[in-house]
Amino acid sequence: MSKPYSLGNRRELFVDDCLIAEMRGARLQLQRPERREVALCTDAPWEDSVAFPDSVLAWEGGWRLYYRAGILDWAREEDTYVLALAESQDGITFTRPDLGLVEFEGSRSNNMLQIGGFPNVPPPFVDTNPACPEDQRFKGLTGKATKAYAIASADGIRWTPMQEEPLDLPGQFDTVNTAFWDNVAGCYRCFTRSWHDLESGRALSGWDFKNSKPVRAIQQSTSEDFIHWTPPDQLRYADGDNSVHLYTNAILPCPGAEHIYLGFPNRYVPERKPNPDHKYEGVNDALFMASRDGINWTRWLDAWVRPGLDDLNWTERNNYPIWGIAESSATEWSMYISEHYRHEGVPTIMRRLSIRPWGFVSVHADHAGGEMLTKPFTFSGNQFHLNFSTSAAGSIRVGLCDQQGQELPGLSSADMEPVYGDALDAVVQWKERTDLTELEGQPICLRFHLKDADLFSLRFSGEV
Repeated sequence: MSKPYSLGNRRELFVDDCLIAEMRGARLQLQRPERREVALCTDAPWEDSVAFPDSVLAWEGGWRLYYRAGILDWAREEDTYVLALAESQDGITFTRPDLGLVEFEGSRSNNMLQIGGFPNVPPPFVDTNPACPEDQRFKGLTGKATKAYAIASADGIRWTPMQEEPLDLPGQFDTVNTAFWDNVAGCYRCFTRSWHDLESGRALSGWDFKNSKPVRAIQQSTSEDFIHWTPPDQLRYADGDNSVHLYTNAILPCPGAEHIYLGFPNRYVPERKPNPDHKYEGVNDALFMASRDGINWTRWLDAWVRPGLDDLNWTERNNYPIWGIAESSATEWSMYISEHYRHEGVPTIMRRLSIRPWGFVSVHADHAGGEMLTKPFTFSGNQFHLNFSTSAAGSIRVGLCDQQGQELPGLSSADMEPVYGDALDAVVQWKERTDLTELEGQPICLRFHLKDADLFSLRFSGEV
C-alpha cells in the first residue's frame, strides 16, 4: 500500500484526481466563469483596436492592470507601441492614473509607461521572496524574438534591466511570458513560449521551422536568482493532444492553495475563419488546466470561456484570459478577458469574469446520485470544511473511513444530517461528534454521497 497523502491543513481543490480513488455516478465537471461588466474600454486618444492587456496584480489595497494601449504607427511598430497602466479599487472598473511620465501630443497628462524602446515594461509580478531587494520588488520577463530579458522595478512604474545581456533561456518570447516567486518551492518559476513539432513532440529552436509542423506550446523553468534558469521542460498534458496551439498561459499559484498551479491558456485555432471579410485567419477561446509540479498538467479541452454570441469575438486574438486573479470580495474572484481585437474603429475592451473562489472544477453528481471515495490521507486539525453547492432538492453526506474505505462508527454518512445549500467554507458536523482531534495524523479516507450537488474543495482546520 502506498504512503497516505499528507494533506495537513491545506485547502485541496478537485482540479485533478490527486485525492480521488474512485467515483460511481459522479464525475469531475469543469465550471465556467460568468462574463460581467466591461472593466476597461481602450478609447483614449493613445489607445486603439490592437490594445492588449498583459497582467492584473494586487497592489496597495487595489489592483493594477498593465497593458499595451496601442500602436501609433504600424510602419514603425517597435518604436511606437504604447505600454500603459490602469488601476482599480474594486476590481470591477479600471481607470487611468495621471502618471506624467510620457509626452503625447504636447501633454504628459496620461497613463503611459512607455512609447517604444527596448527593453519594454514586462508583464510584472510582486516578488514575495524574503531576500528580494526593495529596488527589485517588481519583476518580470520581457522578450524579443528568441531572447528573454529580466527587468525589475522598485515601484512598478520605472523599470531597469537586471543585466544588459539576454538570459540564457532558449525559447520564442513573442507573447505574455509569466514568472513569479514560488513560495512553496522556494524558487522563481517561469512559463514561456516555445514551439514543438506536431508529429514528434520535439521542441523547436529558433524560428527556422522547415521540415516541421510547428505548434505553439509552453515551457517551464526555475531559478534561484531570476537570472540563471534551468533548461526548460516542455509542459506535458494528461490528454496527450500535441496539436493544440496555446498562445498565452496565464499560469499562477492558486490563491489560498499555492501548492496547486492554475493555468488559463488561450487556445488558437489557426485554420478557422468564421468571418470571411476579416483580414486575418484564426479564432481563439480560453482553456483551464491545473498542475501539482508545474510540468505535468490536467487540461480540459472543452473551452473554459467560449467566444459567445458577440461576432466581434469570433476573429483572431480574442478571448485571452489576462494573467492574474483579483480576490475582489469574500464571495467572488475576478479575472478578465480581452474582446473586440483588431476591428477597425472599434476599441478593444477588457471584460470582467466572475469566478467562485476555489470553484474551477467540481466533483458533480446528478439528481440520481453518486459517490466519491478519496485516497488515504492524513490531516492536521480538528474540524472539517467543505466548499459546495446543491440544488434545493440536492444534498451531500460524507463519512470518515479507514484506509479500506469502511466508514467509522459515529462519523459515517448515516451519522449526519444531509448537507444542502451553498457555502464556501462550511464546517461539517456529525450528530454526536464534531471534534476530530483523535484522528489527527492517522490515515483516513472520505466517502461522499452526492445528489444534484457540486463539491469544489475541502480543508481541515484547528478551529474549535
